[in-house]
Amino acid sequence: MQGVLVLILFAVWAAVMFLGFVYVFPVLFPVTLAAAGGAALALYYLHACRTLAPSTLKGPSPVAAPDVAYRTYLLGQVWRDWWTITRTVVPRVWTTASRTVAWLTRTLLLGGPWGFFAFPFWLALCAGIAAAAVPAAVFVSALTLMYGVVAAAGLVCWLVCVLVLAAVERGFMAYGRILQTCPHPFCYERIALPEYECPGCGARHPRLAPGAAGAFRHVCRCGARLPTTVPLGRFRLAAYCPHCGGRLPDRIGRVRVEPLPFVGGPAAGKTTFMVLGIRALHARAHAAGGRLSFVERRHAEAYAAAIREFRRGGRLAKTGPELPLATMVDVDLPGRTRRILYLFDPAGEHYTGATEVESLRYLDHGEALVFVVDPFALPQVRRALTGKERELVDRAAMSSDEDPADTLQRVLNELRSRPDRGRQKRVAVVVTKTDLLARTEIGRGLDGGVREWLADVGLGNTVRTLEQVAGRVRYFASGLGAEPAAVAELLTWAAGLAPGARAAAADDRPAPAADPEPPGTAPLRSPWPVRGRGAERVPAGYRLGRLAVLGGLSLLTAGTVTGAVVAAAQRLPDLSTLARPPFWM
Repeated sequence: MQGVLVLILFAVWAAVMFLGFVYVFPVLFPVTLAAAGGAALALYYLHACRTLAPSTLKGPSPVAAPDVAYRTYLLGQVWRDWWTITRTVVPRVWTTASRTVAWLTRTLLLGGPWGFFAFPFWLALCAGIAAAAVPAAVFVSALTLMYGVVAAAGLVCWLVCVLVLAAVERGFMAYGRILQTCPHPFCYERIALPEYECPGCGARHPRLAPGAAGAFRHVCRCGARLPTTVPLGRFRLAAYCPHCGGRLPDRIGRVRVEPLPFVGGPAAGKTTFMVLGIRALHARAHAAGGRLSFVERRHAEAYAAAIREFRRGGRLAKTGPELPLATMVDVDLPGRTRRILYLFDPAGEHYTGATEVESLRYLDHGEALVFVVDPFALPQVRRALTGKERELVDRAAMSSDEDPADTLQRVLNELRSRPDRGRQKRVAVVVTKTDLLARTEIGRGLDGGVREWLADVGLGNTVRTLEQVAGRVRYFASGLGAEPAAVAELLTWAAGLAPGARAAAADDRPAPAADPEPPGTAPLRSPWPVRGRGAERVPAGYRLGRLAVLGGLSLLTAGTVTGAVVAAAQRLPDLSTLARPPFWM
């Protein structure tokens, strides 16, 4: 009896196995495979949306606030986002699949006597879950490839923009012969790229140029978007020397800096001629419809005080012994004639020794200088003065015992250490105190020409040396009564403000009879406005990059689902064929 029961149970078990493997498994396995793969895909897409959708710094894939500026999204954050999605989804899919298989095993195989009959169902479900790992791995690989394609395409565009912008700026700097130097004492260094200050938070950006932090804009840590090149508006930011941290003129990088040293011994009249030159140049700019402005307020105040002293008939105070901060004058004349003049007026004692001259590092950068000659410091002139003339000179003006020829020789020796051997394009030789010199017998020969007079009083060798090291040399007689138009013409020539036809056009505009209002410190450019997404939100480039990746992921997901549905429709067995009995029945 028991043997019959065993045979019956075995026949039932065999029939269930047959029906399960023949009719149930072919249907349940692909359905389970599709369901498990779809669940994994949906989980991946859900976490991708959670990771890529936030526009704030915090989130599943947080964006670390930078020290200065954010790096381009495609150079780092894009792969951190990918890794965040992958390391979140893959372990969760694995854990969910393992728990599901374990639950099915406990329920179908180990839950009771029916486990002997549920094996086809358990195998179909577990095999479908396990086989779903293959399309899931293919999808993850495709997603990684998509990340790589998006990153590569974006980086190519970024690199092209960086190279084009860098070439445009280099061309702009070369065309305008833009020179950038520091005007501050103990520095005077040439500057390749200044440090720029963010107008939003005051952070200093040492590399505000097309590069890893962006092609067109850098995003500061406060969220402000800053231009990367001068043509894009970088000159509208406050600039600082990267060597000493000193403030630089507002338009540096857009306008050529022209260092213009005033070379001369003690009491040679350098400061007086510089003030007269600024006054004449301001009158020229005012008459021509241009502008002249001081960069530093203290220089504007010192100039105004000097003009008041002139009008009272007094003398200017002697220049202090410290190394000079350049008197920075921003000049804008019609015809795109623009310069930032660095007028260096050190105390004459800085030219009385080789060591002192060596400290004047601004001599390394200029292509023009103004050699100021005190006629009463020339030995031959002093010997030619009569007693009354000497008494007149000593009472009316200070002079020194420093021979101008020695002063110039020290400067030329220092200039010869430059790569160009001290070659100068323009040198202006200015003989000062000519209003007093004209009242002496030896000074009457000045009417025959400044150059000839200097040669007659012992500076012939000095004149010939200057004409050998300079492209052009001009000679000028200056005094308190010097014609402002002539002074302005000399300075515009020395500073390279009016070359060629523009010089002639400028000469046709006479300076006004009365002085215009003294120049102030009005800026010649508008400050850069603070714009951005704020410090708590990611930069617009990050947001755009994440949306591009999310859009590509959406297209990839939709394509995967559509392909899976089409493939399933083509490969699922026909149910009508499953209902037919086997061929042997």
